Amino acid sequence: MTDITAQKQLASGPAATILARLGDRSIVLIGMMGVGKSSIGRRLGARLGIPFVDADAEIESAAGMGISDIFTRHGEAAFRSGEARVIARLLASGPQVLATGGGAVMNEATRALIKQRGVSIWLSAELDLLMRRISKRKAERPMLQTDDPVATLRELLATRGPIYAQADITVQSRDVPHDAIVTEIVEALAGFLGDPPPERSQP
Repeated sequence: MTDITAQKQLASGPAATILARLGDRSIVLIGMMGVGKSSIGRRLGARLGIPFVDADAEIESAAGMGISDIFTRHGEAAFRSGEARVIARLLASGPQVLATGGGAVMNEATRALIKQRGVSIWLSAELDLLMRRISKRKAERPMLQTDDPVATLRELLATRGPIYAQADITVQSRDVPHDAIVTEIVEALAGFLGDPPPERSQP
């Protein structure tokens, strides 16, 4: 028995229904840096009983260096090319929860592949929340190495927002426990995949 088969057997209730409808597609989390794609994605994978994969971590593993170093040594174009190849490889095997980098879906071919091989979820967040989360680790964000990171982030949001909005599902990321966001995602997935949202347990 494969690990994925065993994980599927552990899933029950809404999770089992979602997995049955999902088939071999991936749940693909998109959105800006700082929205919580990795931490929420990890919890979502555990809730559904399927693997979680972080595309940025896979890129770093394939390149043998951190993303900031890839940007510095090879430039953004080289990074984006490698990112597209890694995401294409990851989408070939599912089901899984896949967290992508903030700029990944700006690649048209990547968007088309996600549409074909996945269900996309945009984790949306307000600018102020993003800056609070990002400021502590700004040095790790190559796109924000500018004189005015707030203006840069605002510009990125304006450019990427219309692309993110093409996602199958949108869920608002905010200052609540990540498990609450995961519950909202599970309910949205159940609805999108053709079943009514699961009933919330009574307090």
